[in-house]
Amino acid sequence: MPGLAAAEQDAVSLVRRVARALNRRISDLVALLFRHKSAGSFGAVAGFAIAVVFAWKFLRSSSTPRPRRPAAPKRPSAAGSAAPAPDGPAEPAGDSGTLTTRQIVARRLGGCRRVTCQLVGIVFEEKTPEELQNHATVKPSVVELLLEISKYCDFYLMETVLDDKSEENALMALEKAGLFNTGGLMKEKVLFCSSEVGRTSFVRQLESDFHIDASLEIISQLSRFIRCQLFVSSMEGGQLAANVFNSPSLEQFFS
Repeated sequence: MPGLAAAEQDAVSLVRRVARALNRRISDLVALLFRHKSAGSFGAVAGFAIAVVFAWKFLRSSSTPRPRRPAAPKRPSAAGSAAPAPDGPAEPAGDSGTLTTRQIVARRLGGCRRVTCQLVGIVFEEKTPEELQNHATVKPSVVELLLEISKYCDFYLMETVLDDKSEENALMALEKAGLFNTGGLMKEKVLFCSSEVGRTSFVRQLESDFHIDASLEIISQLSRFIRCQLFVSSMEGGQLAANVFNSPSLEQFFS
């Protein structure tokens, strides 16, 4: 800046003028010392020399420009910051500003990489294993959601069945809904057992991070071992553990 440069030149000029004046003064005193070699003359010269040194240091420090400290970067406000997704930057929202199904899945699962889910009452319209003996129907509202979950993590479906016919009906319904077409969910990842104890054992053996079930008994037993759980029920689960969510349906939890 022109003003700053002019100020620095004035300070340097002042220092030079003071230095010349001090030089002449010191020369006169030295000459005086050699003409009058007395203790008083030596003391006067020594005192004046010390004063000159301090004056010179003061003028030098005042005339030397000090570098400015760089301004500290501004912290973004809480309203302007965006939290990243569990495994990378968050994807932009849709044109309307609403979150996509994939973004909702990522946020709800919170970085869980292996998810297990019961079929009856959650994925299927049927509510009991007895109904699976006759038919199985996938809820249309969960198809897109299940596909996104299978893309995001290692996803397993499981159910307690009464016979082989129930297994066939369940697999046929899942295949008819197109859940095996993308490669994320395979028939080998649909597991069947004959009791709820077997379903609990499946979840623990798979070391699931997030389990979804409609049985409060299974949810309660697994709460100590599973990172997160979702209890799907239209009724409150009572005193649920801190790591257990409660929702009337799977689609409502991920809505």
